[in-house]
Amino acid sequence: MPTGHTDAQRRERILTAALDFIAEEGIQSVSHRKIAARAGVPLGSMTYYFSGMDELLRAAFRHFMDHIMSMFDAHLRTPAGPDQARQAVADLVYVLSTGDRRDVVLTQELCTLSARRPAYRELTNEWMRRSRVHLEKHFDPDTSRQLTALITGLILHHTLSRQVHDQALTVEAISRITTTARSSH
Repeated sequence: MPTGHTDAQRRERILTAALDFIAEEGIQSVSHRKIAARAGVPLGSMTYYFSGMDELLRAAFRHFMDHIMSMFDAHLRTPAGPDQARQAVADLVYVLSTGDRRDVVLTQELCTLSARRPAYRELTNEWMRRSRVHLEKHFDPDTSRQLTALITGLILHHTLSRQVHDQALTVEAISRITTTARSSH
């Protein structure tokens, strides 16, 4: 593994290490030293790539957001018609809530960080805006805003519940929001 400044993947390794550490230990345990050790880079690399912890956290969470938005894009890129779009949203909820636990934990860590430190709200606002861009390919803006909230809530409930994930109930909830909104226009 190259260790000089010419190491093209070093920044990526730092971001991945930061996200892995946050997912496993929580944001309160993050330090430059711990992330550098986990990424296998010299401690000085941290300040070469990031001016401080805030810049590192913002970059790491933006990197994570890009990952989640690629999942939105994969599910919402091709549906034709409202029924397929509803099913695509339900499939997205299912994948996000039953897939990699790391993604759910990181989502909650970002939300908690934004709730505690308003300076990070630009990240959660960007997340919601980007989510709506994908949803607005199939639904009106108000419905997309409601779906964004529903998706977040369903993922949290599915993740924390002891009951088996019921995708039919998810489809029904999505249909109620989207059908009511469509019929009122």
